[in-house]
Amino acid sequence: MSAAECPCAAPSALGCPAQVPDACAVVVAGGSGERFGRKGGKQLVEVCGLPLFCWSLIAFDAAPSVGRIVVVCPAERMGDMRSAVGGLSLATRVDLVPSGPTRQDSCAGGLAAVPEGYPIVSIHDGARPLVTVDVIERSIAMVRELPVLAGAVCGHPAVDTLKLVGDGIVVATPDRSIYWAAQTPQVFRLEAVRSAYALAAREGYVGTDDSSLVEHAGGRVACFAAPRDNIKVTLPEDLVVAEAVLSARLIGDAGDAAASEGEGERL
Repeated sequence: MSAAECPCAAPSALGCPAQVPDACAVVVAGGSGERFGRKGGKQLVEVCGLPLFCWSLIAFDAAPSVGRIVVVCPAERMGDMRSAVGGLSLATRVDLVPSGPTRQDSCAGGLAAVPEGYPIVSIHDGARPLVTVDVIERSIAMVRELPVLAGAVCGHPAVDTLKLVGDGIVVATPDRSIYWAAQTPQVFRLEAVRSAYALAAREGYVGTDDSSLVEHAGGRVACFAAPRDNIKVTLPEDLVVAEAVLSARLIGDAGDAAASEGEGERL
């Protein structure tokens, strides 16, 4: 099924980045929301005045390396999602494509919708509204600049003690120093991740994230540290944390803008 272009109101200029945009963002927002407790998903739950998934779009729109955004969402909610995107001031074209029965199916559909001219794809969970432009750009740059890599994943080292448990009994306590908690975005060379998805489909392999499919196909994936507050909103209590962090950022941005305006008046 072809992607449906979603026109955005009042587009704002990105400026003239030195790097020509070579990445397409695929924002996966097709979850059922069962754990969150909202029928139809949590994508449109309001956070600081905007639907949850919109904050990710704002970050990708501000990233100089991103030239196109694909949003994967339930077909029955596409009208609502399109209206939400249309209310944003984005400079980057946003296409909407229908999600599938599983996240892996949804990602495959999003990858199929990536247009020509974007050799790098950045896959992101729409339920992670706290992603920053810095993390987006660092992950893309890592893949772009290191030819040996098929992809790069952001995350953070495990800080809690880990337990291997079977039938409610602790089996082992592994060394946590080698374990990381993976986040998104997960960035890949488009050809590599499409091939990995095709292989997984042929073999019936189901991964826990996009990187696991690329690893299964033999691709080399790097991992780098990103802020721990790049959380995924899975449960209602996660929403409280996300809103608190976003509110603090917005207050900080408003304060910086006011300070800059004051400096201008004194000059």
